[in-house]
Amino acid sequence: MKLKEIIVRHIKMPMKAPFATSFGTIHDKELLLIEAKDQSGTIGWGEAVAFVAPWYTEETLKTTWHMLEDFLIPILLHKEIGHPDEVSTLFSSIRRNCMAKASIEGAVWDIYAQQTNQSLARALGGKKERIEVGVSVGIQPSKEVLLTVIQNHLKKGYKRVKVKIKPGHDVEVVRAIRSEIPDLPLMVDANSAYSLNDLDVLQQLDAYNLLMIEQPLAVDDIVDHAKLQGKITTPICLDESIACYEDARKAIELGSCGVINIKIGRVGGLTEAKRIHDLCKENNIPVWCGGMLEAGIGRAHNIALTSLSNFILPGDTAGSSHYWYEDIIFPEVIVEDGYISVPQAIGIGYSPNMKVIEKLTLSKKVYQ
Repeated sequence: MKLKEIIVRHIKMPMKAPFATSFGTIHDKELLLIEAKDQSGTIGWGEAVAFVAPWYTEETLKTTWHMLEDFLIPILLHKEIGHPDEVSTLFSSIRRNCMAKASIEGAVWDIYAQQTNQSLARALGGKKERIEVGVSVGIQPSKEVLLTVIQNHLKKGYKRVKVKIKPGHDVEVVRAIRSEIPDLPLMVDANSAYSLNDLDVLQQLDAYNLLMIEQPLAVDDIVDHAKLQGKITTPICLDESIACYEDARKAIELGSCGVINIKIGRVGGLTEAKRIHDLCKENNIPVWCGGMLEAGIGRAHNIALTSLSNFILPGDTAGSSHYWYEDIIFPEVIVEDGYISVPQAIGIGYSPNMKVIEKLTLSKKVYQ
């Protein structure tokens, strides 16, 4: 393929409810949509998942657009690309900026899947016809509200619940959940809010039979996580610490975790995500697909990735209606009894809803 036109759109999606974590509260999700067209007229779609502020990583929506406009789009436009795996090689001179890279690489994967007459899941090597999904619950104003939210999600069939924790909002929260729902498949996400000085608190969580504790320590750490994993029985799941294949390899060798969360945007695209998946499978480290409050395009890519065999834990890819009044794709992503069916249609398996996209677009730019 040879890309001849790329359109970047800045859209803003109102959320049904605020989403609170240890680093802030999100009321509306702003994101970039990437529409790439090759010389045959095939159109592929990608989504940039960086937030408007550098809460999660150093990337933001504005830095993503800067990287796309000034570096990544010029590298790809009018370049002959035989396979999407080549994109990461073409981008190798650009340090990090993983979410920017992933956004346009995802569009290339979509084009490739269409031109090879297969679904994106099949193009990646996925075999599953449906995937198990869990749900992520932000910090709530009270334990009573939290328990009500969780019960409502369980009624919808979600297979696992993840709750956000932070210092002062941790052990008592987990104890309250366990006392009400003792058999709930439950995990907690700290978003790097703790240090080894909090060992006593983190050890207390061992009593509650958690599936895992996600990213308890610093965002760039694997050494202290290895020390912590040696002192607690709950498996540590690394998230922010794993930005590439080499991070995963070193974390596994050090014994820093028992689980790895793979996010397409965080690791720089589907090619790198698949490499990390394969490495973890070889080392008997289960993986699951994390979420970045994606709209429908990013959600479709997550579903395709999760069809790979070592995604054996339910991910955060909840249905469209969990977050949005209306999504930017049709059909919207639907969860039935805790499962999402993996689309079998060619490409990402969902169509962009241009009426909704245009309504939500704040600005756009065409690159040729």
